[in-house]
Amino acid sequence: MARMRSRQYDPDLTPPWKRNAPAPEVPAEPDLVVEEVATGFCGAVVRCEKTAQGATVTLEDRFGKQRVFPMEPRGFLLEGRVVTLVRPRPGGAPPPGLRLTASGSIAVPGARARIARAGRIYVEGRHDAELVERVWGDDLRIEGVVVEYLEGVDDLPSIVRSFGPGPDARLGVLVDHLVPGSKESRIAAEVARESSGHVLVVGHPYVDVWEAVKPAALGIAGWPRVPRDEDWKRGVCRGLGWPDDTAAAWRRILGAVSSYKDLEPELLGSVERLIDFVTAPED
Repeated sequence: MARMRSRQYDPDLTPPWKRNAPAPEVPAEPDLVVEEVATGFCGAVVRCEKTAQGATVTLEDRFGKQRVFPMEPRGFLLEGRVVTLVRPRPGGAPPPGLRLTASGSIAVPGARARIARAGRIYVEGRHDAELVERVWGDDLRIEGVVVEYLEGVDDLPSIVRSFGPGPDARLGVLVDHLVPGSKESRIAAEVARESSGHVLVVGHPYVDVWEAVKPAALGIAGWPRVPRDEDWKRGVCRGLGWPDDTAAAWRRILGAVSSYKDLEPELLGSVERLIDFVTAPED
């Protein structure tokens, strides 16, 4: 999913000579996140419909509110760029000349990786880092954001203090199983109290990042329930009838992910928030 907020774009400030420039056509695929230019409403595509007056697109914001907009030329923003939404092509192929990254962003042909920022994004484990790279790798290189993985979050407060976050070195942290009352939520709250606004800790509700991959991507009906006293990953392998080999299981899971469409919204929104936070311009 693409960014959940505008890049401070004001269409009224666009020079007249530039307003009539052709805008790339982007298929309004489900879950693609765009911003409607006139109202600033930002949300994910829910559906497209053909009417007597033309095509419309329904967007849903992160609070579940839905609004319907006409699919007019140059009517939306994607990654801060003006685009024209069009009805998806059969098979989901993008229009000629336009390529999207795995995260749904507009690809920048020939773009070089930016020199790494001082800011970082920390994730809990290697699997989290590999999944983020699989979907957001192109975006991260262009933005100059480095993702590093931790071995759990028990020592996160001291790790953050050692990092020394500041206005020019923001730190984003992605935490597994960030739900009320959990150990992870208590650690996140401690970090937030000490961060002075330069650290953002977000997460997803899943026990492990494996579960943030949609079951449909793997061709399974759902993730099995694993008893609390059993190792979760081994329990998943047992429940799915896979060999008791968690490394092979992860390769199978990661191989099933080709784009943001294969991930649950809870993970998508959290990673997008972290990228926006780390790359936000200094005040």
